[in-house]
This record gives sequence, C-alpha cells and structure tokens, in this order.
Amino acid sequence: MPKGGKKGGHKGRMRTYTSPEEIDAQMKAEKERKRQEQEQEEVGGAAQNDVAEEKLPGSGSDDSDDEGSQKRRGGVEGLIEIENPNRVAQKSKKVAQIELDEPKQLSRREREEIEKQKAKERYMKMHLAGKTDQAKADLARLAIIKKQREEAAKKKEEEKKAKEAAAAAAKGVNSLSLK
Repeated sequence: MPKGGKKGGHKGRMRTYTSPEEIDAQMKAEKERKRQEQEQEEVGGAAQNDVAEEKLPGSGSDDSDDEGSQKRRGGVEGLIEIENPNRVAQKSKKVAQIELDEPKQLSRREREEIEKQKAKERYMKMHLAGKTDQAKADLARLAIIKKQREEAAKKKEEEKKAKEAAAAAAKGVNSLSLK
C-alpha cells in the first residue's frame, strides 16, 4: 500500500484562499452583529433597571448589584457557580504598600554583589588615603621618579650653563684674537 493511505497526503491538495470581497463582507457582518448586540444590551439594561425599580428596595438591590459586578461569562461557566479552593485571587497592591509591608529579601548573588561593591569602595578609600600596600608602593615609586626627574633637570641646567660659559669663553677668545 502506498504511503499516506488510499486518499494520499495532505500536501498535494489544492489550496483555497479567501477573496478580499469575502473578507470585507465578513467584517461588515461582524460589525453589524456587534452593533446589534450592543443595542440589545442597552435596551436590556434599561429594562433591567425598570424591573429593579419595581421590586422592593430591600430585596431587589442585592441581586442587581451582584449581576452588575460579575463579568459576563460564556458557555457553561455562566451557568455553574464553582469555587476553586486552590485558586488564589491576585490582589493588586500599590508600590508603597509592598515596600512597607515587608523588607525585600535579597538573593545570595545580590547580597554577594553588594558586599563586593562595598569592599571595593572601602579599598579605594584606603588606597586614596595611602594606607594600602599597593598605595605605599605607588607612592614610593613616584618619589623615586620625582627624584630622578629633579636630578635630570639639575644636570641639564648645569650642562646648559657650561655650554653658555664655553660659548662666552669662545667668543671672548675669538674677539681677543681678532684684536
């Protein structure tokens, strides 16, 4: 028997597409249906208000409030009232209430990250104050470099003075020899 049974596979069938005119007609029909439902709800709502006014004030107000507060349920859900004891209703809390109710519990990673940042800040303060070993080594190295630069500057100044003196002496010798 060939693969796919007697009738063949689904891939060889011809595809059908909905024409734009059919789509427009469907959308118009859907809009019309929704508009009619809204009109019926408005008329039905007014009729319910009239019926509620006719009832006794003590007995009728409770029923109409319950119907108005509940969502419109479709299918079997509207017919059967079921209370699930395991379902927890989500209550929306304001941000201020959440923060005040309980302090935020940090995860281990967050705690470690905060501790790491604080330790780094402490180290940087000590480093800037010159109390760490690395800071002391840096300051010693800077002092040595400063001395070397001062010595180099002095040596350069002395060489410059020696050149000037030699140049002045050479001019003096040249001027004496010309006379």
